[in-house]
Amino acid sequence: MRVSLHLNLPREVDSVPAVRRLLRCALAVFHVDREVGEDLEIALTEACANVVRHAEGADSLEVRLDVGEDRCAIDVSDNGEGFDADAVDDPVQSSEHGRGLFLIRALSENVRMQSTPRRGSLIHFEKAFAAAH
Repeated sequence: MRVSLHLNLPREVDSVPAVRRLLRCALAVFHVDREVGEDLEIALTEACANVVRHAEGADSLEVRLDVGEDRCAIDVSDNGEGFDADAVDDPVQSSEHGRGLFLIRALSENVRMQSTPRRGSLIHFEKAFAAAH
C-alpha cells in the first residue's frame, strides 16, 4: 500500500502547516515512528518555508508526498526565478538564517536540488524507516 499526494498550493505562509498536517496523517497510516515522522515534518517545513521566503516570482508551491511501508519520498518545487544550487553551502554557525537546507540534509537521505533560471526549483529528499507491524 502507498499514500501519494500531489498538492499545488499558494506560495504563502499558511500553506506550510497544511502540508505538514497532511504528511503527519500519511505517516500515521503506516504507524511510522514518531521521531522519524518529526524529522520528516521538519525537513518538509524547511523546504516549503524556503519557497515561501526565497522563490522570487513564484506564485505557487508544489509538493509531492509518496509514503510507503518502508520509506517516504518528498518533492517540493516552485515556478520562481531559481537559484544557484551549486552555491548553496552549509550555514555559518552563528547565522540566524540559511539553516533550512542544512537541516534537510541532516534529517533525510538522497537529497537532490535542481534549479533552472526563470523556470523554478526542486528539492527532493527521502527517508527510509522500518515497517511497523
